[in-house]
Amino acid sequence: MRYNALHPATFKQNRIRFTREMRPDSIAIFQSNDAMPRNGDQFFPYRQNSDFFYLSGIDQPESVLVLFPDSPKEGLKEVLFVRKADEKRMIWEGPTYSKEDCRSISGVKRVMWLSEMEGLLQQMIHQAKRIYINGNENDRFSTEIKSRDQRYYEYLKEKYPFHKYHRAQPILRRLRMIKSPAEIEAMLKACQITAKAFDRVLQTIEPGQPEYVVEGEIISTFIKEGASGHAYSPIVASGSSSCILHYVHNDQMCKDGDLLLLDFGCEYGHYAADLTRTIPVNGQYTSRQRQVYQAVLRVLREIRDIMVPGNTIEELNQEAGRLISHALVDLDLLDKSDIPHDFTKPNLPHQKFFMHGVCHHIGMDVHDLSDRNLPLQSGMVLTCEPGIYIQNEDLGVRIENNILVTDNGPVDMMKDIPIECDEIETIMHEKAVI
Repeated sequence: MRYNALHPATFKQNRIRFTREMRPDSIAIFQSNDAMPRNGDQFFPYRQNSDFFYLSGIDQPESVLVLFPDSPKEGLKEVLFVRKADEKRMIWEGPTYSKEDCRSISGVKRVMWLSEMEGLLQQMIHQAKRIYINGNENDRFSTEIKSRDQRYYEYLKEKYPFHKYHRAQPILRRLRMIKSPAEIEAMLKACQITAKAFDRVLQTIEPGQPEYVVEGEIISTFIKEGASGHAYSPIVASGSSSCILHYVHNDQMCKDGDLLLLDFGCEYGHYAADLTRTIPVNGQYTSRQRQVYQAVLRVLREIRDIMVPGNTIEELNQEAGRLISHALVDLDLLDKSDIPHDFTKPNLPHQKFFMHGVCHHIGMDVHDLSDRNLPLQSGMVLTCEPGIYIQNEDLGVRIENNILVTDNGPVDMMKDIPIECDEIETIMHEKAVI
């Protein structure tokens, strides 16, 4: 295992928190992710379903977690079903979890083979009135591909049509927004590895280098430091591409005089980091580039300071719009008369230059399961990512840090990563001999 595993008490506590929210006489069934086919006889690298991992810590396919807190049989209040080791498969792929491994990782005492599930689960379901099924309810997500959870739900509806069915996601959404100390520790480790990758870029970037070489320096650092890889597709956007919000081609040349917008983060122990910095390819900001960068940095700091319990993401977005609008006036991109009194309306003048939200929840997923309408609470972790994109100048600047909300004020989890123009230039001018 590349990462330091979370203590099984973490997963046990997550299960306790979930079952407390279940209705009486209910059973909850969670499926692992499918191994996703790539082409021919190949599969994509496996990534566990975040909710399944959150409740079990088990990181392999063909696994099922069943929670039945009101089971009349003590040994069936939680059961983990996993695939039985196959000698032929082990020769090709290596060992899978044993039952003892699963008990040690998850804290679930009753572990059985998947082949034993059908008969036992039927008994358990007949003793319950309601069934909780999981699904992907991230409001940014849409796909025609049916998940393992969805396919199993359709099977259950046909076999047990008289039970009441409930969604697990509303409960998980409330739980996963608040990070435990163990989760915060994993996220801090992800931030630290991401910081090392950024330092590597500052030491190696030079004009004439393809963007994908920069991407290579990032992923090599991630792997060397024990991360599983990218938490999301990295953005390495130079020149005019810095104005494309989700540019992921990373195939252009980094030219002398251009800015390079870097938006990347590693995944460590199933938890994500999300960093953005905008640096000069040649190691020296022009006066215009510096002017825009510092304007964005001032907005980041002001928004970060109000990321406190009670404020909402919508209020942060409105304040960011106001701050960006005044910055755009100073940059001669807007007139004072363009600044509205009401920032709740759509299609405001500043949105030509700043067209996305200023923050989002982050955790096991870079856009973590959350309810963005709820006020901030202690234990939430969000990004803070203002930007200004000037297309006719081929100049885009975004800066992003990850912020932990606490009752004692916001904690910047990336406070040690270089962010000032001067410190970035200094590091780039003192490049190590490679």
